[in-house]
Amino acid sequence: MRIAQLANFIGPSSGGMKTAVEALGAGYAAAGAERLLVVPGPRDARTTTENGDVVQVRAPRVGGGYRLILEPWRVVEALEAFAPTSVEVSDKSTLLPVTGWARRRGVPSLLFSHERLDAMVELRTGWTVGVAPPLGALNRTLVRRFDGIVVTSDFARREFHDLAAAAGTPVHQVALGVDLETFRPSSSSVRTDDDRLRLVHFGRLSREKSPHLAVATALALHRRGLPVHLDVYGDGPQRDELERCAAGTGAVTFYGHVADRATLSRLVSRADVALSVCPGETFGLAVLEALASGTPVVTADVGGARELVDQHSGAWAAPDAESLADAVLRVVARPAGTRRAAARRRAELFGWDRTLRAMLALHRAACGAREGSTRTSA
Repeated sequence: MRIAQLANFIGPSSGGMKTAVEALGAGYAAAGAERLLVVPGPRDARTTTENGDVVQVRAPRVGGGYRLILEPWRVVEALEAFAPTSVEVSDKSTLLPVTGWARRRGVPSLLFSHERLDAMVELRTGWTVGVAPPLGALNRTLVRRFDGIVVTSDFARREFHDLAAAAGTPVHQVALGVDLETFRPSSSSVRTDDDRLRLVHFGRLSREKSPHLAVATALALHRRGLPVHLDVYGDGPQRDELERCAAGTGAVTFYGHVADRATLSRLVSRADVALSVCPGETFGLAVLEALASGTPVVTADVGGARELVDQHSGAWAAPDAESLADAVLRVVARPAGTRRAAARRRAELFGWDRTLRAMLALHRAACGAREGSTRTSA
């Protein structure tokens, strides 16, 4: 197999999508597939790595430090040279012309849907009126242009279910995984320094990730007179606003981005509860990373992240500060050792090996369908 991964996502903090693309790419290469990764960058470049070639396509900045490929025909040039047997696309807009090339060449294409558009638009803009028609039109195009749609949760599946069924396009639900070696419980999780309720939130501090809900939850507990402290690891455009909200309380500390993931795991493992409360997440890798570190998670009762937490490894509530604060108190009422062990057990159900097997099966099936079609045509 020759698998081409197209990821139009490069930015200051590309989060779960970047982690997923890298983990799958390494798995494809380890399984013996030839793998090409195409990404945007400041200049054209080609690098050979142990996981296959990486083609960087010159792309402009489009805000927030992100880059976006605006010349999809240059991606096609890389694909022509590589001659993939299947294409995996992590982009819903600018790389759509690639599907036309793939159809003409008889190359199956899979859309890896990393976010649900209606939820993201609402969280980023607050708009709930007038967005359904254009988003519906785009999703109808997507299910017609791609040969298959890959989603990571039932919440994400619902975005495409009816449209894909009408178009006859299969939707495959494949949960992402977590690096269980890097993210693991640490001996430093046993604290003797103080008796405060320690909370943690980590991720990009941008509106669509709802970090304000995490901060508001900590402040709600603080207003109740509880000794609580929230550690926030991450950076983004909302940081200044969040710091102003928490100023003078002494209940929240912002540490910025932590690049080393093992260090992040140790920091997260010190908390009593991790807050990952975005109601629009289609999956929530941060949830799994916290659970793998032995830290139970409180999340919103809607969204894909809710599907990762069970009654033993955390709790969920309506996405408002007071309800989430109540959920935190329900979790910490359980014995510390019990809730930490349950968190780790839950994460162990989501190793990357399971994700990789499912994705390799989809690519093999796509290759087999292509070969069968070619023989029939001949």
